[in-house]
Amino acid sequence: MPDKPYTDNDLCAEAARQHAALTEDPEFMCVGEQMADGIVESTREDGAPRNWDSVLRLNADDYEQFDVVQRQVHDLVTRAADLSKWAVNLGADGLDPISGNLNIKDSGGEDRVRIHFAFAPDMDQATRREIVDRIADAIRHHS
Repeated sequence: MPDKPYTDNDLCAEAARQHAALTEDPEFMCVGEQMADGIVESTREDGAPRNWDSVLRLNADDYEQFDVVQRQVHDLVTRAADLSKWAVNLGADGLDPISGNLNIKDSGGEDRVRIHFAFAPDMDQATRREIVDRIADAIRHHS
């Protein structure tokens, strides 16, 4: 009889299920609460990061613009692809996803395929870039 009545795969499956459930139907008000103090990434570029609250509320009573953006963020979260199993398995394998990806476009310039990469944390940046470049070259040569 095994030491435990479940496997590591069972743990990953349950973690993926819970991860997906967290994003399946986020509470609209919670999205706004989390946004208020979150930094608007594009404001980092000028060296003066600002949060959503300061960017969108021109005065203390102006919630209209904030509400519009809150709805857009909520819609993006609820329409996001369920990558829970992929994300949990990356963590279980100790791999770190990189922020970049490889996009393959059709003749009209529309994205048709997007490949995301994750690497072992000890893999150097040059090797990571070389792997992505080689995959991109192979796709270009066989398309």
